[in-house]
Amino acid sequence: MRNFSTNTSWKLVALALAAVLLAACGRGSTKANMVQAANIPAGFDVTVIAAKDNQFDYDGAPLTEEDLKSAFRYRQEESLPMSTVLMKRGEKEKIKKEHIISLARVAYQLHFKAYLEENNGQISEIQAQAKDEATPTPDAPKHKRNHAEGTQ
Repeated sequence: MRNFSTNTSWKLVALALAAVLLAACGRGSTKANMVQAANIPAGFDVTVIAAKDNQFDYDGAPLTEEDLKSAFRYRQEESLPMSTVLMKRGEKEKIKKEHIISLARVAYQLHFKAYLEENNGQISEIQAQAKDEATPTPDAPKHKRNHAEGTQ
């Protein structure tokens, strides 16, 4: 027979304790109610829906990024509420990275806040900022350009 040393028995106890802790962390349910961040408004001025071909459905019309920017600029010129925009998933279309970047670019240019409703109903703010002019993009001409890029 083998004799267990105290060092080996402590390793077994530590291993068993670690297994119990992992099992305890893995079970249980998560909270069903998600608490929204303080900066998420209760309502939104405009809601757009992600449509196919990287377009947006705004009031039933499919719009490209430029068309959407024109529609939002018109709202601003007519003094209609235009401080918050929510983008939702389309019935048959997922929100793609291109949708997020396009909306972030428009929000940056027209100075409004853009939000994204994810599949689980959680709402996130889309923030955009100008790229650093010191790092040129491969497709950019040699002169200085500012680009807007969306983040979550």
